[in-house]
Amino acid sequence: MAVFTPVSIADAKAFLAGYDIGEVVELTAIAEGVENTNYRLDTTQGRFVLTLFEGRTDEASLPFCLGLTAHLAARGFPCPTPVEDRSGAWLGRLNGRAAAVIEWKTGAWLRTPSSADQAAAGAVLARLHLTAADFDLKRANPVGPAMWRRLADRCAPAASGEDRRLLDQVNASLARLGDPFTDDLPGGAIHADYFPDNVLFEDDAVSAVIDFYFGCTGAFAYDLAIALSAWGFDAEGRPMPDALTAFQRGYESVRPLSGAEREALPRLGEAAALRFTVTRLHDRIFHDPANLVTPKDPAVFLRRMDHWRATEPA
Repeated sequence: MAVFTPVSIADAKAFLAGYDIGEVVELTAIAEGVENTNYRLDTTQGRFVLTLFEGRTDEASLPFCLGLTAHLAARGFPCPTPVEDRSGAWLGRLNGRAAAVIEWKTGAWLRTPSSADQAAAGAVLARLHLTAADFDLKRANPVGPAMWRRLADRCAPAASGEDRRLLDQVNASLARLGDPFTDDLPGGAIHADYFPDNVLFEDDAVSAVIDFYFGCTGAFAYDLAIALSAWGFDAEGRPMPDALTAFQRGYESVRPLSGAEREALPRLGEAAALRFTVTRLHDRIFHDPANLVTPKDPAVFLRRMDHWRATEPA
């Protein structure tokens, strides 16, 4: 979450005139994250999230993303439901951006999850995969290998110093890895951004999974590899074996991996680490300080590649 497009109370009131969610009481910018503009919206009827879609979120993909959350929520999965306006639509336009109102979910993300928390988060990811099995819409991965290459090429003329060294390593990894998604592994709708700050906990249990805007159709094992890369390493990018084991154990307690998935997991972990290295590097190089957003360090994801390469079968 972040703020790229300013929204005033007057803007919000005009936009929300098409909804039956009460009168605007307060609008508070949410500065975490790097992709879309988000505000906490308090009205006379409750609390919501007002999201304006920016950057890599293609407007044409939003029916998939919002439809997936609605599909999951309707089946009892812990995620927010998009709010329909009076015409039955999830999407409108606000200050030149596609915009939506989303249900607010209580809870907080964990900075230092325990092994039990890791296992719980892994189990919920597996539950997401199973619950979405009958979701019919499809979306190609918006940040797949072709996009990694484009972002790296865009960075090349502007990168210098540490960024140039990181980019050289990214390019070497791109050449080595090629297209890591050639296996015919089990798949369907995936979250593709299952980081700790997108998983809320309350009373020692997962209360909500949020931010499905990188959601797409892909291999379940790749979604697990992204999650392991997010949950199983410390702030410097060093592996935490107990966390990696607990998260995967929790996942497999709900959906055991096949032999092919288990064999592919290190390669998919390297792909996940590469994906977040190149997007974070791009965002840091092209960061606009006027935006209320803090770029994340790409180097800590580059270090994850060493772990995944070391665990890959010979």
